[in-house]
Amino acid sequence: MNPSSCPPEPAEAHSFIARVRAALPQLPPSERRLAEFLLDFPGNLSSYAAAEMAKLTGVSNATVTRFIQRLGYEGYEDARRHARAQGDNGSPLFLAAASAQGRPTADVIATHLRQASENLAITIGQISADQLDAIAMALIGARQLFFVGYRQNRNFAAYLRWQLLQALEMPSQVIPGAGETLGEYAAQIGENDVVVIFALRRSVRVVSEFARQARLLGARLICITDHASPAPEADWLLRVQTSAPGPLDNHTALFMLCHLIATATLQQSGQPGRRHMAAIETSHDALDEML
Repeated sequence: MNPSSCPPEPAEAHSFIARVRAALPQLPPSERRLAEFLLDFPGNLSSYAAAEMAKLTGVSNATVTRFIQRLGYEGYEDARRHARAQGDNGSPLFLAAASAQGRPTADVIATHLRQASENLAITIGQISADQLDAIAMALIGARQLFFVGYRQNRNFAAYLRWQLLQALEMPSQVIPGAGETLGEYAAQIGENDVVVIFALRRSVRVVSEFARQARLLGARLICITDHASPAPEADWLLRVQTSAPGPLDNHTALFMLCHLIATATLQQSGQPGRRHMAAIETSHDALDEML
C-alpha cells in the first residue's frame, strides 16, 4: 500500500493510538514492528528524533517516514506534536516509557516516595492558613453543598464529602448521580450554596460550563485541580501537584489537601461540629453497625 494513497487527515482528527491501530492490519513487517512498539510506548514518539526511533526499533529511517505518512501526518514533527499534546492531556499510556521497564522494585519505591514528598511540599506550600480558614467558613455557612466530579474526579469528590459529613449537617451530595444530568442540579443551586469541583486532568468539558452557571446563580465555587489542567473561574482555586515517575498520577498531595480542608472545617465548626460528630457516634452505637 502506498502511503500517498491515503489522504492526510488533520492531526487532531483521531488520537495517535487510534491511527496506529487502524493501520496495523495493512502494514508491511518492518512498519508493523514500529507500530507495535509505539502501541506499547506511544510516549516515546515525542521523546526521540526520527533517526533515534529507527535505531531503537531496528528499522530504517525510510520506514519511519513511510509509517508516519501512512498515518496521515505531514511529517515526523507533526506526529511528535500530536503525541506530545496527548501526553500533556494526561493519557497514562503516553507517560509510559520503554526505559522504565525492568527497574528494580526497590528503586521504583524510592523514586515514588521522593516524588510524593516533593508533591506534598509544593502543594501545601502554595496554600495559606487564611485560605483554608476562609474555605472552612464558606463550607460551614453553606445552605447546601454540591461535590462535582467525573471519571477519577468523582472518587475524590466522594472522599471529601465523606470527610466533611463528620462535621457538617446541611444537605450535601456528589453530582451527577447515575442517570442524572448536571442541568437537573443547576436548577437547584442558589445563593449561599457552595459547589466543590474536582477537575484534575482528563475531566469533561461540561464541568466548566456548570461552574460558570453555578457562580451566576450565586453559589460560591471551590475548584481543585492539578498544575496542568485548565480550570474554571472560582472563588478558591487550589492546584495540587500530581507528578509521578510512571504513567499514573500520584494523588498523595490531593488527599492531604482534602484532609486539611476537612480538619480546618471541623476546627472552625466549634461546638455544633462536635455535637454532630457525637450524634453520629450515638447513631452508630444504636444501629450496632460498627465492629
